[in-house]
Amino acid sequence: MSVRQRKFAVLLQRLLLLVVLVHVITGRFVELPYPSWWGVIPAACFVVLTIVLGQAARRHRAQAEPKAPVEIAPPVTGRWTALNSPADKVPSHGTHGLGQTYAIDIVAEPEGTERPAFAWLWPVARGNRAFPAFGAPLLSVADATVVHAEDGQRDHLSRNSLAAYLYLFVVEGTFRTLGGARRVVGNHIVLDLGEGTYAVYAHVQQGSLAVRAGDKVVAGQVIARCGNSGNTTEPHLHFQLMDCPDLDTARGVPFRWRGIGVPANGETFTVGEEAVPVP
Repeated sequence: MSVRQRKFAVLLQRLLLLVVLVHVITGRFVELPYPSWWGVIPAACFVVLTIVLGQAARRHRAQAEPKAPVEIAPPVTGRWTALNSPADKVPSHGTHGLGQTYAIDIVAEPEGTERPAFAWLWPVARGNRAFPAFGAPLLSVADATVVHAEDGQRDHLSRNSLAAYLYLFVVEGTFRTLGGARRVVGNHIVLDLGEGTYAVYAHVQQGSLAVRAGDKVVAGQVIARCGNSGNTTEPHLHFQLMDCPDLDTARGVPFRWRGIGVPANGETFTVGEEAVPVP
């Protein structure tokens, strides 16, 4: 399956999912002008297309030459903890989709500051400034060219309670999937590191961009700030490397942060280098 065919299939998959949702929701409130079992047709097509896309993606990954981990600088400074790390399992987020095979999530854990814990009942949601990661500077991991940069999506409240978590994955996550990759990753930056490798910074803070597409950046330069946009439970940085800048068709690329490696789930690490100011 070519890249163009895969892009078309992904768009068709989202359209079918939308048709199924509209059929189910509308049928709850009004009498449909057609037999209700007709809704099985788009649902079956969605399932078949999902299987076909999954098989095509597996063949696509199998044809790729295995890459050694790319060594880059860390994207943050200070004390952070890793979550959903490729050091523990691959794919780290349970899917190869959106180039996430070797993706990692990190949350800020400064000394003397306690990050809000998961709440079963209350509070249902928290403000972003309760989390030390919110507003933390994000740094370029190498000398690179900015391919894509956007920060227009809002930073929503946390989803780190049981009720909010269920809402995120059952309701919000479904509609973000319908909106495409950019709604899932939220505000994000894509850097071209050269030699067919691209870095993605997801869930960037609204209005925090210090760069735009076409800019040249140097390693350690502040490019944006950590936020809570997109499919997130709390402010954090989702970072990954890919083999092309298109999230829908990219394959993940392994990485190593210089001086740190790949921190495992729950592992806390500290980066002491100072950030390079924006030119």
